[in-house]
Amino acid sequence: MAEKINYSNPVEIAGKYDVIVAGAGPAGICAAVAAARDGAKVALIERYGVVGGNLTTGYVGPVLGMVGKGTMRDEIVRILEIPENDMIGETGKAHDFEKAKLTLSEFVNHENIDVYLQSSVYDVVKDGDKVTGVILATNEGRMALLAPVTIDCTGDAIVATLAGAHIEKGREDGLMQPVTLEFTIDGVDEKRGVICIGDVDNVELNGERFLDYCKRCADEGKIPANLAAVRLHPTVKEGQRQVNTTQANGVDITKVSDIFPADLELRRQIYILMDFFHNNLPGYENCRVKASGTTTGVRETRRVMGDYVLTAEDMVEGKCFPDVAVHEAEFIVDIHNPAGAGQAEDKIQYVIPYDIPYRCFLPKGVEGLLVAGRCISGTHRAHASYRVMSICMAMGEAVGTAAAICAKESKTPRELRVTELQDKLTEKGIELWKK
Repeated sequence: MAEKINYSNPVEIAGKYDVIVAGAGPAGICAAVAAARDGAKVALIERYGVVGGNLTTGYVGPVLGMVGKGTMRDEIVRILEIPENDMIGETGKAHDFEKAKLTLSEFVNHENIDVYLQSSVYDVVKDGDKVTGVILATNEGRMALLAPVTIDCTGDAIVATLAGAHIEKGREDGLMQPVTLEFTIDGVDEKRGVICIGDVDNVELNGERFLDYCKRCADEGKIPANLAAVRLHPTVKEGQRQVNTTQANGVDITKVSDIFPADLELRRQIYILMDFFHNNLPGYENCRVKASGTTTGVRETRRVMGDYVLTAEDMVEGKCFPDVAVHEAEFIVDIHNPAGAGQAEDKIQYVIPYDIPYRCFLPKGVEGLLVAGRCISGTHRAHASYRVMSICMAMGEAVGTAAAICAKESKTPRELRVTELQDKLTEKGIELWKK
């Protein structure tokens, strides 16, 4: 048993808000802006030095997944200057990450939002089973922020975990999808350089399916076996590719001891891949590394079990729910193999556009807290579909809107009448029902 110490120090209350949003990734920025536009005073907390999460520091692109019309996802796509005809399904282009660091900062630069950068959630403040605020670790030391409603958009469910919510991780054997460090290359000859958008892509290279070619190269030892699925996305700039290929298996990013070894391994893999590109891919002979993510790209960690647990069977059915908060979410059940390269399942599971019910955002046994993003209530297989950024943005907008209503009416998220939230979302032009 590890040694422990007890300590007790007073913590200054640095601010009182209507809504606290922890995590300024795709879900968090939309949650904060939605709440602020509805009149709530919002604290937006981000552990890194810029907002955007995987849209900026994570270097993840393109923006995958689809949702119904009218959500903030459409606004973000316009802000990122991604042509709409490049955003159909999985055929999109990766955006300009450097420009996004400015444009997304402008997006959250709202009079009702105070942004706390380089600040991590250190603990939660609770009154019984209700979360009433958070304690931050900042450059100024510890500080407390209080609010009647807190939204966990941390991806890793940090707030929900500290609040004592019921958490699940991974599949039945505990393994989670691998982590990746995405990077951008330039100097690609567009006339000869292959594009491969993922495991569903049947693009060919010299008459052979490109992904089969890469698997053969891995079998021959030209690249490590777990890098056999080489994904090369186009970007908004000619001659660039977004590379989603590096992979570390058996990593749990919620364990501090796993983070550095994974990051080191992934950064080494970047240059293994560059050597492979230079010597084996036509059009890539002169490509160069332009930039890479500041932080490891994490597909899966904690899932917060809520009042409803979304399943892959719901998605295959295209299930609709009376308490719908996100409508027509759509992305394949994309389970990157926790124990090897490529997909975990032999056959890709496609879905029919499905609803995400409001109950998935309500952690069991905890009041005053909403969750949004990849940590919502769902199974391991369901998570593999809803974890992508378009769907996370729509979740964020829905819970941000709900939080603003709760703060205004002095209700907990569980006390909120869902029809009131739905009316507010439809007033904004968001489609929630099949026509």
